[in-house]
Amino acid sequence: MIAIDNVLLSDQIITDQFVCDLTSCKGACCVDGDAGAPLDVKELKNIDEVFNEVLPYLRKEGIDEINKQGRYVYDKEFGWVTPTINSKLCVYGIYDENGVVKCGIEQAYLDGKINFKKPISCHLFPIIVKKSKDGVTELANYEPREDHCKAACSLGKKLKVPVYQFLKEPLVRKFGAPFYEALDATAQHLKKQP
Repeated sequence: MIAIDNVLLSDQIITDQFVCDLTSCKGACCVDGDAGAPLDVKELKNIDEVFNEVLPYLRKEGIDEINKQGRYVYDKEFGWVTPTINSKLCVYGIYDENGVVKCGIEQAYLDGKINFKKPISCHLFPIIVKKSKDGVTELANYEPREDHCKAACSLGKKLKVPVYQFLKEPLVRKFGAPFYEALDATAQHLKKQP
């Protein structure tokens, strides 16, 4: 484990390699799971604030589910999450011309309509961050899906890109630039170890 500030990170975040390969997985992380995407409490407000700009990007099925369930729902096991369609596709999921699931929120962001990129849990995946029992320490683990992420793990190895480097933007977004610099320095130090 690596400890930086109040965050404990699994070693695999710096030792393993990963680069998303959407042509292979087709955005399966937006479809497959036990619930929708976990949301920080502050993200509920973000979703409410950008919802009208995101709405034109969404699929009819997603809009229908939002009308039934709401823009977010509370799950006993995971807390606040995005709703899903038939316990599968996230209501904010959209398909591109190649059948790849993308995020309607992120597409609105990329088009300059909003300033909220997407839920941080989505942005960080396959790093999953949870609070420890003390409520202060955060636990960051590298948890790629064995089946869906196989191509991303292979591509990461081929390109020699560590998980933490591939996920630099969301790590900085979640924990800040000084945290990322400390993580990078730790990785560089460990690389020099015999």
